[in-house]
Amino acid sequence: MAAMTFAAAVPATRAQFAPKRASKARVVRRGVVASAGKRDVSTDAAALEAPLCPKSAESIASNIVYQTSKVGAMPLKFETDDMYRATAESVREQLVENWNATYKHFHAENPKQAYYISMEYLQGRALTNAIGNLGLTGEYSDALRTLGYDLESCASVERNMGLGNGGLGRLAACFLDSIATLDLPAWGYGLRYKYGLFKQAIDAKTGQQMEYADDWLEVGNPWEVKRTTAHKVHFYGKVVDGKWVPGQTINAVAYDSPIPGYKTKNCISLRLWDAEVAPKDFDLASFNAGDYDSSMGETNLASQLCAVLYPGDGTREGKALRLSQQYMLCSASVQDILARFKERGNTDWDALPEKVAIQMNDTHPTLAAPELMRILVDVEGMDWDKAWALTSKTVAYTNHTVMPEALEKWPLELMEELLPRHVEIIKRIDEEFVASVKAAYPKATEEEMAAKLGAMRILENYVTPEEAAAAAKAKEAAAKAKAAAKPAAKGAAEEEEEEEEVEPPAPMVRMANLCCIAGFAINGVAAIHSEIVRTFTFKDFAELYPDKFQNKTNGVTPRRWLAFCNPQLSGVITEAIGTDEWVTDTALLEKLAPLAKDAELQKKWKDAKQERKALCAKLIEDSTGVKVSTDALFDIQIKRIHEYKRQLLNIMGIIHRYNEMKAMTPEERANVTPRVCVFGGKAYATYLQAKRIVRLVTAVGEVVNNDPEIGDLLKVVFVPDYNVSLAETLIPASELSQHISTAGTEASGTSNMKFQMNGCLIIGTLDGANVEIRECVGDENFFLFGIEEPEVEPARAERAAGKFEPPASFTAVMDCIKAGTFGAPGEFDELLWSLEGNEGFGRGDYFLVAKDFQSYIECQAKVDEAYKNQAGWTESSIISTAFSGKFNSDRTIDQYAKEIWDIKPLPVP
Repeated sequence: MAAMTFAAAVPATRAQFAPKRASKARVVRRGVVASAGKRDVSTDAAALEAPLCPKSAESIASNIVYQTSKVGAMPLKFETDDMYRATAESVREQLVENWNATYKHFHAENPKQAYYISMEYLQGRALTNAIGNLGLTGEYSDALRTLGYDLESCASVERNMGLGNGGLGRLAACFLDSIATLDLPAWGYGLRYKYGLFKQAIDAKTGQQMEYADDWLEVGNPWEVKRTTAHKVHFYGKVVDGKWVPGQTINAVAYDSPIPGYKTKNCISLRLWDAEVAPKDFDLASFNAGDYDSSMGETNLASQLCAVLYPGDGTREGKALRLSQQYMLCSASVQDILARFKERGNTDWDALPEKVAIQMNDTHPTLAAPELMRILVDVEGMDWDKAWALTSKTVAYTNHTVMPEALEKWPLELMEELLPRHVEIIKRIDEEFVASVKAAYPKATEEEMAAKLGAMRILENYVTPEEAAAAAKAKEAAAKAKAAAKPAAKGAAEEEEEEEEVEPPAPMVRMANLCCIAGFAINGVAAIHSEIVRTFTFKDFAELYPDKFQNKTNGVTPRRWLAFCNPQLSGVITEAIGTDEWVTDTALLEKLAPLAKDAELQKKWKDAKQERKALCAKLIEDSTGVKVSTDALFDIQIKRIHEYKRQLLNIMGIIHRYNEMKAMTPEERANVTPRVCVFGGKAYATYLQAKRIVRLVTAVGEVVNNDPEIGDLLKVVFVPDYNVSLAETLIPASELSQHISTAGTEASGTSNMKFQMNGCLIIGTLDGANVEIRECVGDENFFLFGIEEPEVEPARAERAAGKFEPPASFTAVMDCIKAGTFGAPGEFDELLWSLEGNEGFGRGDYFLVAKDFQSYIECQAKVDEAYKNQAGWTESSIISTAFSGKFNSDRTIDQYAKEIWDIKPLPVP
């Protein structure tokens, strides 16, 4: 593997550029517009080559002007988009020196390195984050001002990388930031999806979610570097004499993006794989002969593999594509990891676990384990037992769900067709695991052993060839015995009917079970989640492997999610505690707690919040056309749309609020706490119930927002195409955030942590990280409602038995929707149907909206009263930020490094 180098060829001579002015570095707040006119930088591009890695505003301006000659803009028309590109190129040059130095340092020191494999990365915009971590925000802002541009406008042009959908991808991005900041030897692997998940829009006529291909790569990505590194990834074919003879092969080509640490020289890589077919592998003869299907097979596969994140899997073809994506990610990454192991001079395979730790982020990268086995056994010629010993000391698994129905399974026959050699490997792992369980429980009864293996083995509903032969033999014997015992026929009318055979369920490969067996560590992502994983989801595994199970409560980076996205509040914090070291040492935020009642701090705190609310109000008006009052309570729920996250509970609570307000006199309404209720998040394209929830939100908004009696007392908006950049505006403005999933369903959540850091109060259930947030801020600063996790199954049993009586408040909202108050008559029948009945698929209110409804609206009434006491509310807001330090992803990654990966900081000198 070649070392990473980025030296750019530059012209030898250019005319001298003279900057207009010098200025001191300072942070420019969001929303500030440059007052200076734009300078014709196209004529300045003839300046001398600007210095690499400039640190002053003047030299940065010169560097940016130099970069304008490379962006391809027409000289007579240089727009903000072009200036963004030039600025990004300049910043990347700043990163290159550290990026190369980090790679070389890791290579020379040959440390144990961790590799984070994830299907999702929600990075957000790179420009402001990179210059913030470099400590050059003020310098770049001033440099752009001398050129007649402003940093905010240039940054707003950058398109969000379409590499994720929700918390899984945002967590991975935060982890990379913390890894770099902590100087740890680690980097990330993912896929380079051309069209992302999708761009979301709300149809102006129907109010329904619409999906369009994400255009994040349409104008290129200035942050990535395409490498010459490529690995062959195979599919289909057959196994001959224990070796895989593939049917199709593509090239996984590496694209690297730099991830700089905060105020450190360390800059790690996010390596994304794209699928291509090498020209020499293209069957030109077949193509020219007209055999397009055959000649284009691998080309078509390559174009599909990295087209979109999470392609629809409702068809067999969709399932095959998803599984192919997962395998491509795992195969390319594992090959790359082993190539680096060798590149650094390692020749003793026994040292692999001492040099490599592979973290599988959820079950999507599960195939990393059998792929590592395949390479060690088939390519490196290692014996099975040694390969398994090394693999099971190298891979680790993070679980992100406690719902059994959400754990990934793949049809065995599909996997056999797609990855025949891996199925052989998985079958042997399963066979040996079954034998180990039987050895571990020699006194178990047949029923007990069947129950354990039914829960734990990798292959579900699978019958071995020996078991199938034995079963067939037994069936034949039973049939003969039955025929011999049958009385003589007394006529055709008395003949017994043959029993109809029931088709057995299809064998499935349970990916989480494979992770638990192969992984040397298994962790949950919040205290309550890890306990549920240990005592319920993987109870039998925890009994067999108690030392494998750990908790690693999630965290978020305070750089992006407070220091950079909320400079107004960050400035107040730094002034109050006398240092900005809290940006890395978030324990220092606790110094705010004794000051929470201070009138002067409260005023500055409120002023900062009001400034952010004004920016948010502008975003809402620009994206939805709805004008909102910044005097209202900003109540925000932004996350992936899913029934268990219960956006449905939120909007039904809003309908209840609206109906109550409509029944009031004008005098009574004068005492109402005004609210702006904001929703955001994407409903997966084939998840119809989630899309119906989106539509109910927009339908309620259409009525409420145009009701003159209500006016600014209540507004309901759905902000489309939720992404990191929108979150960076919405979260700092939020005063109340809803994290209201059914207890025991949310693994952790990370948006709740971001809201808390920004002084937002939370209304929520005891679920995921809410539990730990409440412990940190205190009961009095958290709005708690709903039943707790141990009460959930009894509540479902009560419903199934027909003993649950929904509260009148809930029934009234259901009747209001059914009456056609919002949307067209009958438009929401299928959505409401899920809340009715006692049990059955899609019935019986599985996520207990009705059960928690009365508790929820009573808790919301407490919110209304609390907000009227602005001094008390601001005190709670300050306390919220003060005790958010635990949820710094630096703390989480430090625990991964010490307790799972066994890696140590390796700062670049």
